[in-house]
Amino acid sequence: MKLSREIKTALLVIFGLGFFYFGFNFLKGSSVFSKQKVIYSVYDEVEGLSIGADVNINGLSIGKITKIDFLPGSTQILVSMRVRGDLAFSSASEAILYETGLIGGKAIMIQPIFENGKSIKTGDTLPSGVQPGFTELVNQQIAPLQQKLTSTLTSVDELFDGVSNVLNNQTQENLKTTLSELTRTVENANNITRKLNRLLDSNATALDTTFKHLASTSANLSQISDSLVEVDFKAILAQYNKIATNLNQVLDQVNTSQGTAGKLINDPALYTQLNATLEELESLLNDLKNNPKRYVHFSLFGKKNTPYTKEKDD
Repeated sequence: MKLSREIKTALLVIFGLGFFYFGFNFLKGSSVFSKQKVIYSVYDEVEGLSIGADVNINGLSIGKITKIDFLPGSTQILVSMRVRGDLAFSSASEAILYETGLIGGKAIMIQPIFENGKSIKTGDTLPSGVQPGFTELVNQQIAPLQQKLTSTLTSVDELFDGVSNVLNNQTQENLKTTLSELTRTVENANNITRKLNRLLDSNATALDTTFKHLASTSANLSQISDSLVEVDFKAILAQYNKIATNLNQVLDQVNTSQGTAGKLINDPALYTQLNATLEELESLLNDLKNNPKRYVHFSLFGKKNTPYTKEKDD
């Protein structure tokens, strides 16, 4: 059977329309033959979200955005989503609008909640949420910093105003004078430093000798310290304690008139007798000095001894 040109044209148009329909649905991410569900969510603002954007769960694509329009009688945005029909999460699941990247636009992520016997169906509206993107996070971090920077700049301006008010002509002159005096002080310190350097250079040999003597003295002191460490001070102290004890015993005996020394010190009669003996001895020595012939004489023929008579005291 031979087809006419009109039938061929009609078939070609029908085939083209069918191909366009399938292609259009394919580009939107929907399949004509698969069973799908249409669900909704409402947002206050959807900047960056476009039709055909991805709908996913944990990064796995489960559908596409099919329509974005105002909610009737409101300024809120109604987003229509076509998702797989085999999913069994409940209508309490949250649809979160998030930023896919710096230049990747936005998409919707479903945070599923599974409830026994409850599953989404076409026409359900999911609660919405918005996850801050990178740009919003940066803005949130920059805003406090901007406020602090503004406050700092204001404080700096006030500080400069105060400094300008304080630094009048007289104050500037005083400051110049102070800086000049400080410069002279630094120069004097430099001169003193140079003199000290010259003094140290000229006396380097003497200083070296002095330090050597100090080192030798330190070594000798160290040896003396070592020797003192080796001395048995405990034994010496014990010996001195023993001597002190014996000396105390002797002094006790003297104080109690025991022994010869005690009697000599404490007996008045012995003192009197000793004093009288000393007087007799002194008298004898005086007589011997004044009359030596009474005691020492030489005679060839013999001579009668002269009796001794005690001289009377003047």
